[in-house]
Parts: sequence; C-alpha cells; structure tokens
Amino acid sequence: MKARYDLGLLLRDHYPYINKGFNAWQSRTLFALSRCRTAAMGGHIDRCNDLTCGKLHLSYNSCRNRHCPKCQGHKREQWIQARESDLLPVGYYHLVFTLPSELHPLALKKPKLVYTTLFKTAWSVIKSFGANPSFLGATPGMIAILHTWGQNLSLHPHLHCIIACGGVDTEGKWKNARGKNNFCFLSKNLARCLEPGMWLL
Repeated sequence: MKARYDLGLLLRDHYPYINKGFNAWQSRTLFALSRCRTAAMGGHIDRCNDLTCGKLHLSYNSCRNRHCPKCQGHKREQWIQARESDLLPVGYYHLVFTLPSELHPLALKKPKLVYTTLFKTAWSVIKSFGANPSFLGATPGMIAILHTWGQNLSLHPHLHCIIACGGVDTEGKWKNARGKNNFCFLSKNLARCLEPGMWLL
C-alpha cells in the first residue's frame, strides 16, 4: 500500500518554512530530496518486452542523494549484509550515546568537529571500560552509526553502538563479558566516565 505522504511531498509543500537555519550543504540536500522522482528531475520511458503487452511506463529520475530514503534503500540492505559477515558468533549489546540539546547549535555550525568528537568519546569510554579488569579486562569490538535526526525530523545527534559481548585480552584470547548477555557495563558507571556535557541514554 502506497503511503499517503512522503518526505519529498512534505518538503515540496513546506520548503520555504523548513529551509531556515541550515547551511548551504544542508539546504542543497533538502532541495534534492524535494525534487526526487518528480518531473523536475526529468524521466525515462520503460517498455514491456512482452510482444502481447508493449505497455509504456514513465519513470521520473532519482536525486541519488545519499540521504534520500527513496534512493538509498538497496544500498542500506547491501551495507547490512556486509556488516553481518563481520559479526562474531557472540552476543551483542546496543548502547546509545546522545548529544545534549545545548550543543545542537554547535553541531549545525561545526558538524565535522562535533561528530568526530562524539565518535572518539564513545569509543574512548567503551575501550577504557573494556580494558578495566573489574569490568572485562579485554578490548571489545564496536560498530557505531551516527544518526543526526530523530523520528520527528528534529535535530537529535546520537550514536547507535553495537558492542560485542566480550573482547580480546592482552594474550590474544577471547574473553566473555561478565554480564552474560544481560548487560554490557552499568549505565551509572558509564555516565560518570563521559566528557562534560555528554549524555548516555
């Protein structure tokens, strides 16, 4: 069933109101998404090869922007399959590092600085906790994915971190986590280890 509304339609109807406070790169992205698979992008005609059919179908071109939900669905599936081949046969934990709203203006002005710091801080915390013999005593594996927007399309930078249930110790041997798949590290201990202004949810 086709959705009644999509992101492109919302952007086209409300673009003058939405496109405020963004930098040039963000504005170009919104503009591309608003035009995706519309007459503004041009199109092409497909014809059925069946001799008894021969039906023509008009398709509008895609914007091919990496942020477009219409264009990047197949690439997302390819990425998921590639990551599955990287997974170890162990349990995994899901941790989320969230940037406080007080830093949102800085994230809009200096995204590379803020998001690089967020990645480095998250890994520093996980790595230091893993190295601590009281918690694990090994180096865990981690995959981190940056999300900059929330479900309501408001700015909400956060990292989704998938962390292996264990790690490699100094002797190169695998060591299982003490949580036994129930938890990774205690959240209250993790929160105390974060940089000032960084929250863990």
